[in-house]
Amino acid sequence: MVKVTIDGKTIEVPDGTSVLDAAKALNITIPTLCHHPKLSPFGGCRLCIVEIKGIPRPVTSCTTPASDGMEVTTSNPHIKSLRKTVLELILSDHPNDCMVCEGAGDCTLQELAYTYGIQKDRFGGERRTYTTGDKNPFIRRDLEKCILCGRCVKVCDEVQGVEAIDFGHRGFKSKICTAYEKTLDCEFCGQCVAVCPTGALTGKLWTQRGRQLGVKQVDSVCAYCGTGCNITLHVKGNEIIRVTSKEETWNEGWLCVKGRFGYKFVNSDERLQKPLIKRNGEFEEASWEEAYDLIATKLKVIKSTYGADAIGGLSSARCTNEENYAFQKLIRAGVGTNNVDHCARL
Repeated sequence: MVKVTIDGKTIEVPDGTSVLDAAKALNITIPTLCHHPKLSPFGGCRLCIVEIKGIPRPVTSCTTPASDGMEVTTSNPHIKSLRKTVLELILSDHPNDCMVCEGAGDCTLQELAYTYGIQKDRFGGERRTYTTGDKNPFIRRDLEKCILCGRCVKVCDEVQGVEAIDFGHRGFKSKICTAYEKTLDCEFCGQCVAVCPTGALTGKLWTQRGRQLGVKQVDSVCAYCGTGCNITLHVKGNEIIRVTSKEETWNEGWLCVKGRFGYKFVNSDERLQKPLIKRNGEFEEASWEEAYDLIATKLKVIKSTYGADAIGGLSSARCTNEENYAFQKLIRAGVGTNNVDHCARL
């Protein structure tokens, strides 16, 4: 353990803890853009700079480990001025289209500009311009809004292990690139979208569906498999417009492509809402009791006519382990056959 003093408050933290994490433990806020608590430190945005006694220049708190006896100052007029200048430099190469940006209201860069009262561009000059032409079905990449924080690159590498994107080119021409700068072709899990602090990465299904106003958040559980990831449904007008997941959930905010983007079935006109029984060649709505009775009757007829092994059961990956156990018990003990299988394959 090491003892460090931050803004006059002293705390003991494990050796190797960053100054940023030590400050968080004291409820001291240090602004960041490139930092994410579940990714390795990067130190790229330079917003988390602090002053440390004995060091003649500001240092990034996310990459600086706390040491015994260290005295840290996280905020004073000089540091605030440096942070504001850093933000102004970032915004000088950023489009001012917050009015129509999908990330507005949930954009860290926008919130920091508001906090530091930045209203106009002090640093005129050339700005990077790109055309958006990704033909993938899920993720919209607007490179003009990218601040090169590296979060998307890190989550794709360190969490997903896919490495579908990385930094490309140098200097002013630097940008986040796909392989050979072709259309993004990956698992489309959307983890990069989840960690992006601006509107550079958004879901194509979300476009102009709603942002914050009139949107209600409903916590739920993903229905696509038995893993049971916690999700948050963003609902507007009784329709799901977006799906996210919170960091404090057991799945730590991570989702797969189905959990994040596969929600259109909820409001589909073709979705079955009641059991259907075919009578006289046509499907008719029935009660669950009628449906269960029909299934039991048909199974009994098949078993008595052809034997139990003429029946087989296929379970579902969307069920829990307990539900799958009960199903195989029904097939083995109830029907009397071992013809039971599962739809998932690894």
